[in-house]
Amino acid sequence: MMQKTKSIFDKYIKLLSDFRNIGLIIFVILVLLVSWSIVGAIQTNYDLQKKISKLEQENTVAELENQNLKLKNEYYNSDEFLELAARRQFGMGAPGEKLMIVPKDLALSKVSPISPDLQVTKVQKPNKPKYQQNFEAWVNWFLHRPTSDN
Repeated sequence: MMQKTKSIFDKYIKLLSDFRNIGLIIFVILVLLVSWSIVGAIQTNYDLQKKISKLEQENTVAELENQNLKLKNEYYNSDEFLELAARRQFGMGAPGEKLMIVPKDLALSKVSPISPDLQVTKVQKPNKPKYQQNFEAWVNWFLHRPTSDN
């Protein structure tokens, strides 16, 4: 048994001592090192591209918020806003308008009560075990169904 393993090792040592095989092994090692370096560079580029995409999205959101604020400022400088603010804060009206103050209980007596058909009722979800909720969530995700959490 010992002789058999020794003869196998002798064959490998003889193969490794050949200059062509040593060159081939060095070439394979260099190819692996270059490949590893290239994969690292590709991964770094991918991470940087994700960061760039995220920052571009944040920039777009910030621009939209700025446009929204500009529109709000334009509205606050308009005559319509000034008129509504004067009516709400100071009880003022346009020339020729008459202000009528109606007591709250009288105003509410003229309003019809909300019918039970129109009332919004919260639907109770059945209590399911956590494993069943998890399984249903995975099935919904795989089948592209909307989740019931919304």
